[in-house]
Amino acid sequence: MAALLLSSSATRVGVAAPLALRQQRPVPSVAALPGGQLRTGSAGAASTWARPLRPELAAAVSRPGVARGRAPLFRPRAWMASSQIASSAFTWGTIAVLPFYTLMVVAPNADVTKRAVDSSAPYVALGLLYAYLLYLSWTPDTLRAMFASKYWLPELTGIVRMFASEMTVASAWIHLLAVDLFAARQVYLDGIKNNIETRHSVSLCLLFCPIGIATHVLTKVCAKPLVRVAATYNIP
Repeated sequence: MAALLLSSSATRVGVAAPLALRQQRPVPSVAALPGGQLRTGSAGAASTWARPLRPELAAAVSRPGVARGRAPLFRPRAWMASSQIASSAFTWGTIAVLPFYTLMVVAPNADVTKRAVDSSAPYVALGLLYAYLLYLSWTPDTLRAMFASKYWLPELTGIVRMFASEMTVASAWIHLLAVDLFAARQVYLDGIKNNIETRHSVSLCLLFCPIGIATHVLTKVCAKPLVRVAATYNIP
């Protein structure tokens, strides 16, 4: 009986010793590094190691508020950035009006110029583009910036803040292109009707529309006596 008791006690001691050692073994700690790496090591260990993570896991670990081990949510990328849309609208809007100015300056009396000037297609296209850019640039503070004074009149400071956006500047440029082309068209048609030279006035309407209109008025006033003389003596 004593031998049996001694053998059973030795067996219990032999089984309990590895369990006690296993419970006392330090558990490796896991920590995230700034570069998206995991550093593991035991508490009190002299050496640690770091292994780079995959990009998607590194983003999840380094991003605050995201649980570790969970893949980041997929966010669809925009087709075009707002600055790209504004730049493209600015460039293509300018290119679209140049053929009409070229025809009115180079060949004012040609049939193709008259047909192109009578067309409403450029104004419809510019109007739709302007409406789209205006939609993209519109914010709740737009009306407040436009009518900032107590008399519901625009103020310079509010307009300056509003035009700090590239999209707003692009929409304003398309607005100017449409208005300038319409003014140049009116100058051209008035010149054809009254047989007055309008090439210089049409050219000025492209970038300096008010100056182009004023130049056409001065040209018309100065050319009236010459037109009367030419009509009296049948001078072409």
